[in-house]
Formats: sequence, structure tokens, C-alpha cells
Amino acid sequence: MDNNAMGAKISDEDMQWSQAALRDIDKFFATRVIGQKNLERALVSALIGNGHVLVESVPGLAKTTAARALADAVKGKFSRIQCTPDLLPGDIIGTQIYRQDTGSFETVLGPVFANFVLLDEINRSSAKTQSAMLEAMAERQVTIGGVSYPMPKELFIVVATQNPIEQEGTYPLSEAQSDRFMIKETIFYPTPEEDVSIINLVENREQKTEELSPVIDVTEVLRLQQITDNVYCDDAIKRYIAAIVAATRNADTVLPQELRGYVKLGASPRAMIAFLKIGKANALMQGRAYVTPDDIKMAAHGVLRHRIALRYIASADGVTPDIVITNMLNSIPTP
Repeated sequence: MDNNAMGAKISDEDMQWSQAALRDIDKFFATRVIGQKNLERALVSALIGNGHVLVESVPGLAKTTAARALADAVKGKFSRIQCTPDLLPGDIIGTQIYRQDTGSFETVLGPVFANFVLLDEINRSSAKTQSAMLEAMAERQVTIGGVSYPMPKELFIVVATQNPIEQEGTYPLSEAQSDRFMIKETIFYPTPEEDVSIINLVENREQKTEELSPVIDVTEVLRLQQITDNVYCDDAIKRYIAAIVAATRNADTVLPQELRGYVKLGASPRAMIAFLKIGKANALMQGRAYVTPDDIKMAAHGVLRHRIALRYIASADGVTPDIVITNMLNSIPTP
């Protein structure tokens, strides 16, 4: 279908440039991470959609490596924060230190002031520490001693990892905290073939000393984000997004009988914004300047799995948010 016929605002030059940039990012990513294509798609969607990512898996599945790879690919400043039960809010956003020689307080900014901030195992930190990130993620600023300090204006993305909640020593994220993440991705163990490729990758890397150069810079990321914003989304697609989100709030009216009664809380309006942004990102990554229903369906699980709250009985019965989302999508007419 012709892009111009869809009302697209993207020039041929911008489309060609964006596709080349996305291919280069994909190649760079492949030199660091084997497999995990869903994780790569989530990270790139957040990059060009200008949002934050929550990643859930058991330890050791290259979450940190993937986040650092994306930062290195675009020449962004990377900061890693290991979340532990004794981590304090000031350890993340910064604090005021009294200087005896001057008799005054000096503000020391924390590691959150970076283009890419990895909050590793966020659900091992206390609720108070988790909430320290709310202002940074929502308002893109932090307040220390009554003074507001803006996050990096050109690019600020939080990639938080969490362990499955059934593991010991974890603290569930609050609904307000989870809602700040544009997308949540769940990743699993690699296949046996990918395991062999990982061994070969590590072996080859140890034999090489040169570092790969970034494929684009932060300024060009802003151009990618602008191109993504200009991807066309028809009103019919927007109504489809609204229908999906509305279904989460009235789940028992759309779910089959065996799944009714499990959903405790539906998605907020932020979910619709996330759908729009990720739908546009999916379209651009597919080489299109317009959003299709399939782009929205592809985004649905990532947008909703951390925004739909299930009752405790759901866990006992083996019902997961992904099962609920799939059944909801099947019940909503596709435009």
C-alpha cells in the first residue's frame, strides 16, 4: 500500500535513512546478544518510541548485556544500578552532602543522570526506593533538597529488570510504578542451538580486542523518534486501541466463561498512549509509514501484561496475564 495514500508524513529520504539506521542497530545488537529477538524488539521500540522498558526473567539471560549493547550502538551514556534491599533513594537520584570546609551543602547527582539507566533487579529494592524513580520516569526530573534537576534532555530511557515474583527476596512493583513502563517483556532460556552460538560468541570475543563503533549517535536517535512520531495511525486503528483498553476494564464481558472473575484491575489511559507509540514503532521497524491492526496486536502483550492486575486465585489456577490478553484480543473485532 502506498504510504502517501495513507496520509503519511514521512519522506522517502527519511524512510530510507531510518531503515538503514535500524538495520545497523540490529547488526550491532547481534554482535553482543544471541537470540532474544523479543527483547531486542522491545528495547528498540522503547528507543524510537521514547519510553521505558521492564524486563522479567530469571538471572543470566543477557538483560544487562542487551541494555548496554543498545546504549553502545547509539553512543549513549550508560549507567547500571544494582537494586538491593538496603539501596536508598539517594543512592539512585543523588543527595546533599555537607562540606565542612565551606559550611554549606553540595548536591551530588546520582547515577540516574544518564541516557540509559539500567535498574537491575528492581523488585529486590524496597517500595520507598522504587518510588524514587517515579518522578524521574514520569516528569523526567528529580528533586533534591527542594531543587529540581532535569534528566538528560536529548535521551532518557530506563530499562528495569525484575525476577519472577515467586523468587525469594522480591517486592512486587506497585501499579503506579509498573504503569510508568511503556512495555514489559518476558524472556526465557535460549534454545540449545543458541546456547552453542553463545559459546562461540564468547570464544570469538575473547580472541578480539577491537571495540565496535556506534552506528548512530544520540542526535540521530532524536531523528528516529521524530520519524516514528510521524508514522500515520488511522482513526479506525485508534478506536481499535481504545476498544482493547476498554476490554481490560470490563473483562468479564469479553472473556470466555472459564476466565471470568480473574481480572481485578484494568489498564489506564497510559496504555493507549503506549499502544500508539509502540504500534508506530512496530510499523517503522517493518518498513511502513502507517500502522496496521497487526502492529497493535504485536504490541498488546507488552503493553498490557504489567497493567492488568489479576486476583490471587488466578495464580493458583495457572491463569497468567498473557492468557487473559490473548483471549481478549480474540473477542475484539479487528478493523
